[in-house]
Amino acid sequence: MLEGLPPNNAAHKLSLISDERRARAVADLLAESFEPGEAASTAFETGEAWPGGGRAWLMEAYFGWEPDEEAMRALIAAASDEETARSATFGLTEKRDWVANSLADLKPVRAGRFLVHGAHDRARVGANDVGIEIEAGLAFGTGHHGTTRGCLLHFDRLLKRRRPQAILDVGSGAGVLAIAAAKVLKRNIWLGDIDPIAVEVAKANARLNGVGALCRAVVSRGVEARALREGAPYDLVFANILAKPLRLMAPSLAAVIGAGGEAIVSGLLLADVAGVLASWRAQGFTLAERIDLEGWASLRLRR
Repeated sequence: MLEGLPPNNAAHKLSLISDERRARAVADLLAESFEPGEAASTAFETGEAWPGGGRAWLMEAYFGWEPDEEAMRALIAAASDEETARSATFGLTEKRDWVANSLADLKPVRAGRFLVHGAHDRARVGANDVGIEIEAGLAFGTGHHGTTRGCLLHFDRLLKRRRPQAILDVGSGAGVLAIAAAKVLKRNIWLGDIDPIAVEVAKANARLNGVGALCRAVVSRGVEARALREGAPYDLVFANILAKPLRLMAPSLAAVIGAGGEAIVSGLLLADVAGVLASWRAQGFTLAERIDLEGWASLRLRR
């Protein structure tokens, strides 16, 4: 999952300032409207006062292609209102290494035994930590987003009860979840992403973390790749994507999970939980545990 950072080779940017509700709604709709690797959006508080109360929020979206301004304003209006849509500005991203700059100050993120960090924080990995180092120059997720942390927390808790034998990471992005599983279990882990560049990023991160030989990454939309289907049945499937694909892919993902198997899914807003749960319950799964972080929900589902 892109986790709010611009997609690879992003050149175009959309920006607007609004209140929290509208900024979040626009960011979420844009994220739902495009495939990962095409566009990414984020929203955060600016610290400035907003007319009518509260704080102003900045929403930014990044594209690897020049967006249609009229179409973008229509999407913004659908998520908020016409006034917010008119306030949006379009432009080019700065010619600089924005990924390295944006990640340089990120602090390590702990999720149970797991510590996700950059190269500059290697010394902070303790003897009992499972360190996962993510290269700051690669724009496919850093592990700092609440969805990834939620998945890692679920996995850490699951490991206290059982040790899954066969694991698949769908929509792997930078490969954080697959790397975590490979480092703890010392087993082959299958992972796939729709974006070929993301797959190469995941492979590079796996090598960086000493588990390159264990992380078998392929280009795949869901489990369409033959290699991923042949790896079934899985004891555990990670799917840190978005609410819509989590609903649509519930049947195909459920089909590769074995009896008694589990899925750890995320990338859904709190309001999306009911719809995602309904889709998975139709496949014979129940909610085992839920973690809410930073406005996002992560679910552990059990067959």
